[in-house]
Amino acid sequence: MTADTATSIAFEPAQRIRAIGVSEILRITDHANALKRAGRPVIVLGAGEPDFDTPQNVRDAAVQAIGRGDTRYTVLDGSPAMKAAVQLKFRRDNALDFALDEISVSAGAKQVIFNALMASLDPGDEVILPAPYWTSYADIVQICGGVPVPVAGTEANGFRLDAAQLEAAITPRTRWLFLNSPSNPSGAAYSADQLKPLCEVLLRHPRVWVLADDIYEHILYDGLAFATPVAVEPRLRERTLTVNGVSKAYAMTGWRVGYGAGPRALIAAMAVVQSQTTSCPSSISQAAAIEALTGPQDIVAQRCADFQARRDFVVAALNRAPGLHCRVPEGAFYTFASCAGVLGRRTRGGMLLQTDSDFCRYLLQDFEVAVVPGSVFGLAPYFRISYATSMAQLEEACKRIQAACEALE
Repeated sequence: MTADTATSIAFEPAQRIRAIGVSEILRITDHANALKRAGRPVIVLGAGEPDFDTPQNVRDAAVQAIGRGDTRYTVLDGSPAMKAAVQLKFRRDNALDFALDEISVSAGAKQVIFNALMASLDPGDEVILPAPYWTSYADIVQICGGVPVPVAGTEANGFRLDAAQLEAAITPRTRWLFLNSPSNPSGAAYSADQLKPLCEVLLRHPRVWVLADDIYEHILYDGLAFATPVAVEPRLRERTLTVNGVSKAYAMTGWRVGYGAGPRALIAAMAVVQSQTTSCPSSISQAAAIEALTGPQDIVAQRCADFQARRDFVVAALNRAPGLHCRVPEGAFYTFASCAGVLGRRTRGGMLLQTDSDFCRYLLQDFEVAVVPGSVFGLAPYFRISYATSMAQLEEACKRIQAACEALE
């Protein structure tokens, strides 16, 4: 082979990522934002990011950390002060007590999940994902050599996994069950009573570990009490990783701080993975997160009330649109509405709507509203709206969605 020939060979990605692309949510959001930059009045309801600012006391803590010179590496998986703040949070909010070496802090909750799967999955190991699920779950499982096993929830059961479904999905290769409550994308939440039957199944299958993604813990409505598996069934503690972070409750998405708590052996293995990827999280972000977790908490409840008002508006508006149906979510800041009633109809331009992706494409192209199809989350025909934006934007977006449904032939 000549040198000229060698330089012409195209790049080939590794097998483990060939079937995986950039997050579809990010792709849709980026496309919508590009249309906005081109001058089109697109309303983007795709990203899962609070529109509120990071609280002032949290920002001040970061500035003070810079002033003190706290800008160096910290301990690999979180400074002692950061881990102590996480420890306090679990005691205060969940009545759970973790030692500092049972806690891992990473550059976002997503990295906590990635570290855990990279540290625990062997090729062919299965991970049960109740659908609809956050899109990154399945991709992370595949990158780490595992096999995602989606289990479709039903709207009649609030998109929640039931015990019979879990029992049927478990095989000798099952390594993890993911539970995300409140859920992205459905907003569904599990009460303690709803978690108990799942925990009873898990107790019969000691090889299956649980990843409890509690990132939306503090965005829960109508007076519902938050429940997490280890608090409901302490016998699962030695095989449960409880994941959380500061991004959603404290509007700190860009600060990139997430944390997990679980058995020492798993936490130590996760540290090995992190040591060869990002090393420690940002020292300045950790200082801010410490203040978020240990400082005044009033703003969390205030913002949750604002989200609930938005939820109520969006759900009512969607249910007035012909062909759409939306259940009332218990938490997070998403609606997951059925668009089954508009499929099979045509747009005025002659496009036949056959899938939820078709409907979402129609909303963006003809009515300049960007939402995410349910098929991206493993369950169709639905679409997700993030109502983490201003009421004015939501009012205009819902007006356009209703007009889009009324315009179908």
